Amino acid sequence: MKKILILGSGAGGTMVANNLRRKLSAKEWDISIIDNDEIHHYQPGWLFIPFDVYTAEDCQKPKREFIPEGVNFIFDEVVGLDKDNRTVEGKKGKYNYDWLIIGTGCDIVPEEVEGMKEGYYKDIHDFYTLEGAIALRERMKYFDKGRVVLNIAELPYKCPVAPIEFVFMADWFFHEKGVRENVEIEMVTPMAGAFSKPIASSILGEIAIQKNIKVTPNFDIGQVNTEEKTIESHRGDKVDYDLLIAIPPNFGAEFLEGTGLEDPLRFVETDHFTLKAKNADNIYVIGDATNVPASKAGAVAHYESETIVENIIREIDGQEPRGTFDGHATCFICSGYEKAFLIDFNYEYEPLPGKFPFPGIGPFSLLGDSYLNYWGKMMFKWVYWNMMLKGVELPLEDQLTLAGKMRHTPVAA
Repeated sequence: MKKILILGSGAGGTMVANNLRRKLSAKEWDISIIDNDEIHHYQPGWLFIPFDVYTAEDCQKPKREFIPEGVNFIFDEVVGLDKDNRTVEGKKGKYNYDWLIIGTGCDIVPEEVEGMKEGYYKDIHDFYTLEGAIALRERMKYFDKGRVVLNIAELPYKCPVAPIEFVFMADWFFHEKGVRENVEIEMVTPMAGAFSKPIASSILGEIAIQKNIKVTPNFDIGQVNTEEKTIESHRGDKVDYDLLIAIPPNFGAEFLEGTGLEDPLRFVETDHFTLKAKNADNIYVIGDATNVPASKAGAVAHYESETIVENIIREIDGQEPRGTFDGHATCFICSGYEKAFLIDFNYEYEPLPGKFPFPGIGPFSLLGDSYLNYWGKMMFKWVYWNMMLKGVELPLEDQLTLAGKMRHTPVAA
C-alpha cells in the first residue's frame, strides 16, 4: 500500500486530508497525519480574546473531530526530514512516505529582536499565541491611560490584516471603556503604509486617521529598550510605549533547518503556482509553511488545498502538475463598532472595490466597511469549524475573479 504523509493538522493539513481521503481509494492509499498537539486552534479568534469578544474556549476544539475516517492520526513531534530517502523522523519513530504534504505552519520568534523577550508578559504582549492573547486580555482590562504601540517586526507574518484590525478594535475597545481620549494608539510598521497593497493601504490609512490612530511607516526595528520603554529602528528612530503589542519575526518549523528545503526563515521553498517544493520530488507545501508571496491565512490555505489535491492526483496518474494557484486571499478586517472591511486579491491584482462572492450581488462589500461584513466575519468561525476544515465546498472561487470589481492596473507578482 502506498503512503501519503501529512505533517501538521492545522487548517491546511486537515483540509488536504479530508479531500484526499474522498478522492483516493482506501485500499490503495494509506493517509496519515503527524502532529504533537491534540487541540485545533481557530487562530483568527485569538485577536478577539483581548477585547472579550471571544474566549479561549471559543477558539479550541479536538483535532480528531475534523480528521476523517480512514486517516490515521499519529501523535508525535517531527524532528527530522530526509527528502532523499523519503523518511520523516519523529521523537517516537520513523515514517516513510510516497507523497509528503508539509503543513507545519510558522511560529513567532521574539528572541530575534534584541531586548524584546525581556519585557514579555510585562509591558510587551502578543496575540499570535493563545497564551499571549489571554495575557494581553488581562493587561488591557485595566489599561486606561498611556501609549499603546503595535509593532510589526518584519515581513512575512501570519494574517497580514491583523495589525490594522487590532488597532481599529483597540480604538473601539477604549471608546467603550470611556478612556479613549487618554489612550494614544500607534501602529509602527516596516511597510510603506497601513497595508502592503497601495489601494487598500490608502483606504485603511484614511480610516486610521479618522480614528486618531497614528501609522508610522518604514520602521525597521533593531531593538527594544525595556527600561526606557522604547523601540528603536536600525537608523536610530525611537518610539516610546506604555504597552507594546509585538508581532515578532515569524519562522518556519525548527525541524526544517538543514533539510535543503528551507529558505533563511525556515519557510519551504515552494513553486508559487503548483505549490510543489522546489528542491524535492513528491513534496507539496501548504499554508504558513510555504514561502509563496501570498498571505499566511486560513482562507489562503483553503484555496491552496484545491491545487495540492488536484496536483497530487495528477502526478499519481502520470500527469504534470498544473500551476492553478494564483495567490488568492480573502480577508475580513474588523473596524470596530460592529463593522468590517473585506478584501479579495491575488498575486496579480491588489484588493479592489466591488462585491463578494457573487459579482454585483455580494452580499459582502469589498474595500468598504459595513455591518454585514462584520457579521460575515463573526459567521466565519462557524463556517471554519463546520465546513472549511471538513473540506466542504464553499461558495468561493478558488481563483480570483475580476467580475463586478472596479478594475485597476495589476501589480507585479
